[in-house]
Amino acid sequence: MFRQLYTALTSDNALDQAFSDLTEMLDHASWMFIRANNVLHRSAPARDVRDSIYARDRAINELERSIRRKVLRHLTVNPGYDVAVSLALMIVAKDAERIGDYCKNVFEVGALYTEGFNVPKYQEPLDRVSEETVEMFRMVSDACRKSDEGKAEGALVKARDIRKQCDRVIQEMFADEDQIEFHEAVAYSLLARHYKRVAAHLANIATAVLGHVEDLDFYHED
Repeated sequence: MFRQLYTALTSDNALDQAFSDLTEMLDHASWMFIRANNVLHRSAPARDVRDSIYARDRAINELERSIRRKVLRHLTVNPGYDVAVSLALMIVAKDAERIGDYCKNVFEVGALYTEGFNVPKYQEPLDRVSEETVEMFRMVSDACRKSDEGKAEGALVKARDIRKQCDRVIQEMFADEDQIEFHEAVAYSLLARHYKRVAAHLANIATAVLGHVEDLDFYHED
């Protein structure tokens, strides 16, 4: 799909800039995700990154609005031209905006829950998911910038693994007969949910890179 976009870029600066806005949104979200997890693991105080986290989230929101304006401008000047590409770009811009929200949610878990993580069978898989998600950000960003279908396919594989790991954490917590502190259980549950959603929205962007417009917004329910 984005290969078609590159063709359009040679004749329309609005779409060119809209595509740059999308990659900037991903860069902001990746930064937010890493810093949010630093707060979660107490390697950075929440007060030191709070303002930056929320500023980046606002920047992502503004970039999404900017993409909408540019795509609409393009379609107004070129009615009926690049409609599928323009639609896909607007859909994945919303995915990038939602990723920013979930990164902010991860930060809020770290800022509000301060008792520490003491159950390795839940902490360790979620730590692995966090690391895999950082790698997934890199893969999806590269896939967008270079229209790299191999990176996009790899991101989809990683997303499926992340989803399974997050689901397993939730299932095991419901079946667990051991005592676990209530607030710690809530923190694990929220993290599993937030990580899963970040991966799902990144997967949707990877799906657009592959040109599967009909599958956009359906990967999450696969």
